[in-house]
Amino acid sequence: MKDNSLKISVIIPMYNSEKYIKRCLDSLLNQTLEDIEIICINDGSTDKTQEIVENYQKKYPFIKLINQPNLGLSTARNNGLKTAEGEYIGFVDSDDYVDNNFYEKLYTTAKEYNADIATGGIIRENNRTKKTLLSYKKIQVCENITKKFELINAPKYCFIWNKIYLRKSLMDNNINFKDGYFYEDMIFTPQTLIKLGRLVSVPDVFYHYWKHKDSVIKKDTDTSRADKLYTKSVLNSLMKEQGIKIKDSDNIKYKKDYMFLGIKLFKIYKYRATKKIYLFGLFPFLTIKEYV
Repeated sequence: MKDNSLKISVIIPMYNSEKYIKRCLDSLLNQTLEDIEIICINDGSTDKTQEIVENYQKKYPFIKLINQPNLGLSTARNNGLKTAEGEYIGFVDSDDYVDNNFYEKLYTTAKEYNADIATGGIIRENNRTKKTLLSYKKIQVCENITKKFELINAPKYCFIWNKIYLRKSLMDNNINFKDGYFYEDMIFTPQTLIKLGRLVSVPDVFYHYWKHKDSVIKKDTDTSRADKLYTKSVLNSLMKEQGIKIKDSDNIKYKKDYMFLGIKLFKIYKYRATKKIYLFGLFPFLTIKEYV
C-alpha cells in the first residue's frame, strides 16, 4: 500500500453490522485495484461490529476505524470524507458488496476519460432473489446535466454507492451529507451531477445492493417519511433550478407492505391522488382515488 498514491478511499458507515460486514470487507480486500484505503465508521454499534473490524485491522493496516456515537448515516459518511485521502471517493453500505474488479474498472475508466464521476451497474439481491436494476453495455460520457440525470436513471436511482467521485471536486464544491436525515442520497447525488464535471458509465461491473427487512431505510416511521418528503422536495428544487425535466420527477411516490406471519398480504402504492392495492404484492386488487 503506497500511502502517498491512494487511488480510492472507500467509506463504509456501520451500525450493528455483524451479520454482513465480513462479506463487505472481503469484497473490498479482494479488489484488483491496488492503492485503496478502507474507512469504516462505527456509528455507535452495540453488537460485535467494532470487534470484527478491529480483527481485520490487525492484518490489513490500510483499514481505518472511526468510532462515533450513534449520530446517523449522514454524519458517519461526513466523518469518512474528512478522513479520506484517496484521489476518488467510493461509498459502500455495510450490508452490501461489490464485484472484485469494481473499483479498478471505475477508476481506470474515470482516469481515461478525465471524469469527475464514474458509475457502474446495480444488482439488488437477497437470500432468494437477484435482480439487475441498472446495467451499462457500453462506455458513455456526458457533461450535460440533464444527460447525467438520464444516464444514472435519476431521480429513481439517486444512489451514491455504485459510483466514485473525484475527491478534489467534492471538496472544491463543498459537497457533503445533510446531518441527521434519512434518504440523504437524494440530495447528495443531484448536487454531484450538477456541480461536478464529466460523468462516465462503466459497462459490465456491478455493485450488489443487499435488501433485507432489518435495513434502517426500510423502517417506516414518521421520521423516515418526513425525511423522504423533505429530501425529495430539495431534489425537485435543484432540478427545477437547472431546468431539468424528467418524467414523473415532481411526484411523490409511496409504497408500503402489509405482512402477516411473514407473508406479504398486500402492497399499497400511492401515486399522486391514486392508491393501488396489490394482493400478495403481485396482483392488482383495488384502486382508490383520493380527493381533497
